[in-house]
Amino acid sequence: MKRSRNLKIVATLGPASSSYSAIKEMFVAGADVFRLNMSHGDHKTITKLHGIIRDIESEFKRPIGILADLQGPKLRIGTFSRGKEILEEGDRFRLDLDPSEGDKTRVCLPHPEIFKAIRPNSTLLVNDGKIRLEVMSCGKDFAEVKVVEGGEISGHKGVNVPDVILPLAALSSKDRSDLQFACELGVDWLALSFVQSSADVKEAKALVKGRAAIMTKVEKPAAIDQFDEILDSSDGIMIARGDLGVELPIHTVPPIQKRLIRKCRGEAKPVIVATQMLESMINSSTPTRAEVSDVATAIYEGADAVMLSAESAVGKYPVESIQTMNNVAISVEKDPTYWQVLEASRTGIRKTVPDAITLAARQIAETTDVKAICCFTHSGTTARLVSREKPKVPIIIMTPFEKYARRLCLVWGGHCEITDKALGFDDAVEIATSVARFADFGQGDDQIIITAGVPFNVSGSTNIVQVAKIGLS
Repeated sequence: MKRSRNLKIVATLGPASSSYSAIKEMFVAGADVFRLNMSHGDHKTITKLHGIIRDIESEFKRPIGILADLQGPKLRIGTFSRGKEILEEGDRFRLDLDPSEGDKTRVCLPHPEIFKAIRPNSTLLVNDGKIRLEVMSCGKDFAEVKVVEGGEISGHKGVNVPDVILPLAALSSKDRSDLQFACELGVDWLALSFVQSSADVKEAKALVKGRAAIMTKVEKPAAIDQFDEILDSSDGIMIARGDLGVELPIHTVPPIQKRLIRKCRGEAKPVIVATQMLESMINSSTPTRAEVSDVATAIYEGADAVMLSAESAVGKYPVESIQTMNNVAISVEKDPTYWQVLEASRTGIRKTVPDAITLAARQIAETTDVKAICCFTHSGTTARLVSREKPKVPIIIMTPFEKYARRLCLVWGGHCEITDKALGFDDAVEIATSVARFADFGQGDDQIIITAGVPFNVSGSTNIVQVAKIGLS
């Protein structure tokens, strides 16, 4: 199955999309990677969904990526004796460790780590930022706060602390259990929540031991401040705009998105733009114009993928949501301005031989009539370097390793194929032309570009680029 776009689509599975027929329909509509949300699905449910995806993969003989999204620490207030209260602007309120039910004047906040970190004038946000509290005074087990923005407050609402680094690990005990389970199950990517520093990523990598790639979710202001170090430690980045828009002034999120995408592209690491992209399609069969523009903006900026969350997990129109993203991507990628923007935003200094080879492949593609760039890869590095160049022709990614083919389903422009190991360059040419012909990228005198490395089957050895005719079967 050959996509008619370079952008990749990540679709979250949930109650609205949990059957074989539903997931198959989503794949056919355009989903390239499926997200399993560990916050909501138990291990039995996740195992079932994983099995369905692998069965569909077998049916279509196309690699499909699976991303397991770890929950991360959840900070929530306690309960109220009357179920809920109304906080007015200017009210005084108290947060403490007392487990008794709250009232108009106080509620339990069962997280001593927060009291340890906050200071007078620190901000606390409740219920996705709808209620804003300013710390007046605090101690090891309490905080006296002033209500800056009021509203209805009820039990178990989430708490954000945007302007301090909390002494909390990114991996809770639940996350550690889920991580081991997901790795043993055989997922391709693990999305890591609540990252505040590169140390959080390194801790997860030490536990994963190469069994999956790490997708770091950028959702905390601290992660923005230390982004270069976090990017260096990560295999990919998810820009989680929902939480960023809670913890940061919402008008700052678009320029942050643009900046992070450009940095990821410079380092040849895949980046997903996520959260509320087609939010209205949870209940409507058509998106708003603003949502379409939002998806298009991420594509123009050079994102590898865009993601659906509630739209495909619990929404009424999961397939239509995927089709909408697919259609927007096709439309944008036909726009000459799209390619001009990508050309103007090229970043990164090319220092290595593989850098030079993949740059040359893109330049050859721009000056000759070729149908695709075929790259052999053992670890995925070459494929990511070719993708970074954003060529105007498809990228056929060939690898003998199933796990890398699945991971690379997330990479911009990539059409992944699992092939035999090439025994030499002549063998590589034969494999590449056969794959291009079989996958309907061309035939006969049509030409492809082939990148490979000598010696073969050695990671990071890309040092050859050649143009070859596809030929006839």
